[in-house]
Amino acid sequence: MRLAEGKLISEINPDKIEIQSNFPNLFGSTSWGTVTCRFELLNEMPPLNLISNVNLVPFKEDRWLVLRLQTGEWEVPGGTLEPGESYSDAISRELMEEAGARLKTFEPLGAWHCFSTASKPYRSHLPHPEFYRLVGYGAIEIISNPENPEGGEQVASVEFVPIEEAIQRFRDINRFELAELYQLAARMREARNEKQRKIGI
Repeated sequence: MRLAEGKLISEINPDKIEIQSNFPNLFGSTSWGTVTCRFELLNEMPPLNLISNVNLVPFKEDRWLVLRLQTGEWEVPGGTLEPGESYSDAISRELMEEAGARLKTFEPLGAWHCFSTASKPYRSHLPHPEFYRLVGYGAIEIISNPENPEGGEQVASVEFVPIEEAIQRFRDINRFELAELYQLAARMREARNEKQRKIGI
């Protein structure tokens, strides 16, 4: 698995202002209870001690993975770091728990930069009141059924679909920010592939 702590993100990023204007739901301010977040494209990794959560937009060849929860909603894999856990270990663990998948590659995409007005963190080991939810995209392979540990979101099915279908499923449940997250991941993957083709990788 290609995953480096502290690596640079956006050597291949198109113009940030243009991206933000094309993905207004993703880059708009979002509130989750006492937490206010804004998605950012990053020139470098956030401080590692401020990464609280991770998400991955996974793909296999030309298909993109979406999770269907037992509630019927569609979701993107991810979750909260455990005590002493690195973000890379958290991504690998969450993938096994929620999708039964092994991570093969990881490319940082951006992060929700968050601030909480709560008097204490969600869990005592997590950064507070400022933290980041790191997001990347990457190739995976399915090796088992979802582990569905007790206390976590319960996954009913793991599905690989064309990018247009993944986007539509999130739109259908009014998760427009996740629809645009998948759109952006697909765009960044294509930009990276094009750059590699040009230099003969």
